[in-house]
Amino acid sequence: MNFLSRRSLLAIAAVTDIALHARPMPVSAKALAARHNLPPRYLEPVLQALVRQGVLKGVRGPRGGYELARERRRVTAGDIVRIAMSALEEDGSSPLPESRLAEAVVSPLVQHGTEAFLAELDKVTVEDLCQKAQAEGVVETASPIDFTI
Repeated sequence: MNFLSRRSLLAIAAVTDIALHARPMPVSAKALAARHNLPPRYLEPVLQALVRQGVLKGVRGPRGGYELARERRRVTAGDIVRIAMSALEEDGSSPLPESRLAEAVVSPLVQHGTEAFLAELDKVTVEDLCQKAQAEGVVETASPIDFTI
């Protein structure tokens, strides 16, 4: 069972992907979507939320795209999930139950569990995820560019 929403999983994967591929040029949403087998429009809301919160930086122009706005070691999986969750809430997700039981018993329980889960994600940085991806051979390392003629 997975406790994270699809959007949260996508956000973590997207930020890690950008951290791995944004050198020397930003990563386009189209390239990012292709690597994750998703429609490009599906990514835009979460990428824009990450830009608004200062995790990513959007670069405009024909060679534009996204790059990290902070160092890899200064962004945690918990930061990314919180942003993705808030973006999901802004989209107008289904209504929450309004009852004394939900407010007094269920909501505090879920809140406590969510905080514990996010505290664990706060221990993992994007740098950690990049190192794991490279160790697992998940990412193709770009060959150095040779400018000799």
